[in-house]
Order: sequence, then C-alpha cells, then structure tokens
Amino acid sequence: MIAFLARLFIKDHTNYQEPSVRQAYGTLSGAVGIALNILLFFGKWLAGTLSGSIAITADAFNNLSDAGSSVITLIGFRLSGQKPDPEHPFGHGRMEYLSGVFVSVAILIMGFELIKSSIEKILHPEAIEGSPVILAILAASILVKVYMYLYNSRIGKKIGSAAMQATANDSLSDTVSTTLVLAATVISSLTGLILDGWFGVLVGVFIFYTGITTMKDTIDPLLGQAPEKEFVDQIEQIVMASPMVCGIHDLIVHDYGPGRVMISLHAEVPAHGDLLVIHDEIDNIERVLQHELNCHATIHMDPIVTDDAETSRMHEEVLALAHSVLPELKIHDFRMVKGNTHTNLVFDVLVPYKAPLSDEMIEEKLKEKIAALPGAVYFAVIQIDHAYC
Repeated sequence: MIAFLARLFIKDHTNYQEPSVRQAYGTLSGAVGIALNILLFFGKWLAGTLSGSIAITADAFNNLSDAGSSVITLIGFRLSGQKPDPEHPFGHGRMEYLSGVFVSVAILIMGFELIKSSIEKILHPEAIEGSPVILAILAASILVKVYMYLYNSRIGKKIGSAAMQATANDSLSDTVSTTLVLAATVISSLTGLILDGWFGVLVGVFIFYTGITTMKDTIDPLLGQAPEKEFVDQIEQIVMASPMVCGIHDLIVHDYGPGRVMISLHAEVPAHGDLLVIHDEIDNIERVLQHELNCHATIHMDPIVTDDAETSRMHEEVLALAHSVLPELKIHDFRMVKGNTHTNLVFDVLVPYKAPLSDEMIEEKLKEKIAALPGAVYFAVIQIDHAYC
C-alpha cells in the first residue's frame, strides 16, 4: 500500500536522499500510521471490553499512543523540512531526531503504565473471555503491526531516518506484545488459568526495553555520534581518486540532520605543485562530494614534501618508531626543518580512542626514540590528534 501511495503522491519517489522526497515519505508514513493505529485502537478496545482483559485494553491504548507517536513523527518531518533562517543557518533537520526522542518517551510511559496495571491485575485477577471474534481481532492486529514494522523499517533505512526506525521498533514491540496477549487469551480460554496480568507484565517489560534502545538510537545523533563507515569510505574514495592528493586526515562529519551534512578534512598535496592548479582540483573534489554524497565539503590543503629522498626515508623511520610504541598509531603532516645545530621533525600523531597509553606517554616515548636516532641531532615536534570518524 505504501509503495502504491508513494508512486501516486510522491514525485521522483525513488530519489530517497532528496530532502523534499524524504519529507514526503515521512509525511506519508506518518499519515498511514495514524490511520492504522486508530483502527487498531477501536478494534482492540472493543475486544478488551467484551473479554474483560486488562492486557487487551492496555494494548488498545498502546495503539492509541502509537497514533500520537505517528503524529509526532509527522510533525517532526514537517518541521525538519523548513528552510534555514538567520536563527538556524544550518536548517532544522535535527527536529527529526527530536521527534524520535519524543516517540521513545511515549514508548517508555506506555511500558511503565502497562506494568503497573498488570501488577494490579495479578493481585486482583478476573476471568477473561476468548471468543473467536476477539481472537480474530488480535490476529488481525498482529498482521497489521508486522506490515507497519516492515514498511517503516524499509523506508527508514532508504531515507536514513532515525525517527522512522524508532517508529519501526515501536511497531515491532507492539507485534510481540499483542502476540503475548493473544497467547494469554487462548491459554486462559482453554485451561481456565488467569495469566492476563502476568503476560501483561511481560509485554510491559518488552515495551520498556524497546523504549530505552530506541531512545539511545535517536539521542546518539544529537550527541554527535561517529558517521557510518560506509559514508567515510565513500568520502575517502572520492578524495583519493585525485592524482594530486597524497593522503587525507582530520576528517570531520558535521551532522545537522538528514540531508544536511557538512564535512571538513585536510588533504595532503605536493609542496612543489602549482598552487593555483591544486586549488582548482580541490574545488573540483568539493563539488564531486556535494553532487555524489549530498553534503557540503570544506577541504584544507596541507603541502608535504614528496620529491626529497631524505624526507621520505625519515618519514618511514619515524612511522616505524611510532608502530614500535603502539601498532595502531598513524602519522601525517610530516616535515623536516633543518638548523645549524639540530633538525626538527614536525608531524602529527593519530592516537586511537581507548589506547593503552596516555597521550603524554606516547609523545614522551616517541621523542626519546627520535632523539636516539643516529646520524644527526633530531628533535621531535609532535601534535597529538584523535579521529572524529
């Protein structure tokens, strides 16, 4: 149904990274979610009233809260699509992440309320009825929620939406919860055991767990999580495809919401090259990045000596010394500055997070090893870096 509606109402519906297309998919999915959840609410509310089951009734109001979550998601997509303004020059894309957080909070509240009401049902059990009509309503609800999970998950991955992934996780938790409610109803009807409250607690715990994991997934982008490795690899492939670029480092991905990504990086270029020609090539690379990855790029040029045998030899020696301190270390921006009494070896060291040695210890060990090199008096001038990607 979603695919048919997308072809009907969304122009250029296969261009998932286009901001207008993303917003249209978010709006469509939110509207469909509202309609389906309201239908499920009325169906389960009727089933819960007829059967006297607290689990079914709670599950009905869970669907009503899901309709509210769909409203939040829809509003989030609409707000995130607003154009930049003087107060928000990077746009409003992070509103989509905030809507995912609100959905997560709604899931947590519903899980807590269901656990509380189920415990009351355990303390004061009441027999429930499991007629074929009630069982059919629950079975139909499971099928609808499976469908909602599938389309939200599929579209969420295609457009890279944390909010839609949160909605998909919510639908999956609803599928499990309704399945447990159906199992409790069938078992109670066949055996006379009143398991309604116990199954309700299980449902509530699962919903609460889903809310916590979903909140983490939506908060991480707001805190500044590392970009996807695939995206970083694409950036490196595009930049390194230029014959004038010898290497890249200090890559930072600034995420201001889906479709509003900015990147900055340092590109090592030959120091003996024509500055105007290299600058023109860097401009071309920035345009390719914008065209292929839909991101704004700023590239800083770092000139390095590539035509001096002594510098190349010392670069390899220093790299070997760095690996002897810690195999994961990398160096960049290497250059030699010769003086009358000594030679400065100036370079940056890329230290991984959670390294077994502190930055100070790494720097100290490297300086000691470089000072002990034969042939001349060497001083190390070291800048410690940490990767953002």
